Amino acid sequence: QVHVVESGGGLVQAGGSLRLSCAASGRPFSTYAMGWFRQAPGKEREFVAAISRSEITTDYSDSVKGRFTISRDNAKNMVYLQMNSLKPEDTAVYYCAAESSRRIGVRRGQYDYEYWGQGTQVTVSS
Repeated sequence: QVHVVESGGGLVQAGGSLRLSCAASGRPFSTYAMGWFRQAPGKEREFVAAISRSEITTDYSDSVKGRFTISRDNAKNMVYLQMNSLKPEDTAVYYCAAESSRRIGVRRGQYDYEYWGQGTQVTVSS
């Protein structure tokens, strides 16, 4: 079992930045690929970014590529999402998730991830 907790959400003006953090505990952190997803009101949960166990591979949705950066610190059991040039359409609840399949690379599908945090709200004002 893995316990996942996000933090760092808040209210920011368009063009601003936020850094989300995700702490994972319960099993060796380096055995999990990690992902960030988001869900806006009335919309489906969508993939944002993912990072492989070894940090070698990262993946981003087209909507955030070039603005968001995912990273991890396996020594601290942490994964981060640096969000720059935020837009009002980035407003959503952001979720961190862990995937333990040990497959090479990263996954974009939410059903590939077994463990989820409770989410943190990000609101971008125009």
